[in-house]
Amino acid sequence: MAKLLFTAFLADARGKVNGTVFSKNRGGAYARTKVTPSNPQTSFQSTVRQRLAGLAAQFRALTASQILSWNVAVNDFPVSNIFGNTIHLTGLQLYVRLNANLEGIGAAQISDPPLPVGFSFLDPEINTLSNVALTLDLTAATVDEYYLIEATPSVSPGKFFVKNLYRVIGNVQGTGAAIVANNQFANYSAKFGAPVTGQRVSLRVSLVNSVTGQKSVPVNFNGIVA
Repeated sequence: MAKLLFTAFLADARGKVNGTVFSKNRGGAYARTKVTPSNPQTSFQSTVRQRLAGLAAQFRALTASQILSWNVAVNDFPVSNIFGNTIHLTGLQLYVRLNANLEGIGAAQISDPPLPVGFSFLDPEINTLSNVALTLDLTAATVDEYYLIEATPSVSPGKFFVKNLYRVIGNVQGTGAAIVANNQFANYSAKFGAPVTGQRVSLRVSLVNSVTGQKSVPVNFNGIVA
């Protein structure tokens, strides 16, 4: 279902209505024809759904006091919706979101809501991108923070709409200092095969706090494979 933002007249729209998808990019708002994959039930999608369903079941198994504490804690964790407006999740949604983030970096899950914390400055860069090397420069993060690294397969140099192609390839624990030339080639190749010369690879890095499960706003960057 499309989401609409109204003022005196229609100002913005997101989502889909019948066969039309409404979205926005650097050029502004746009509408396109919805394309349905021939087999949308991929193993990746199934794995994600099973993980989220498992976390939801864990939430329902909490004590009444714990569930109440999560419902109250949502006021400490406001999020932005697709229009950039501030909203609050439900207690279930907050529990699932934070624990899914923790699971993504292999950290212990939490049963009680944490107090929110801030994040270190994040400004990753590609150090080397070729068909035999992929290294990243990572700014300083605390030991409680993990860099969550996502990437896309090699795509045409002119393809920039890739947000549905990102997959997690690895995570790196912060050291309190900048990390230079962190090697992600083996992780990338295990997921997608070696980067293809002349093609574009996009990467996305965010920080996940291993105590609270909070995840920072990601930083996206890309390059042409040498």
